[in-house]
Amino acid sequence: MGQAGLEKDKKTLPATEQEASLKGTLIFVLFIGSFILITWFAIFYLFVGRI
Repeated sequence: MGQAGLEKDKKTLPATEQEASLKGTLIFVLFIGSFILITWFAIFYLFVGRI
C-alpha cells in the first residue's frame, strides 16, 4: 500500500516540466564544473610559473 502512494507522488509534474527542470540542472552543474576546472588550472599555472 505504501508503494502506490509513492508512485502517485512521482507523477505530480508533467513530463515536459520534469525534463525542463533536469535540463536546467544539467546546465548549472556543467557551468559550476567548468568554473571549478578553469579556476583549478589557473591556480596550477600560477603555482608552476613561480617554481
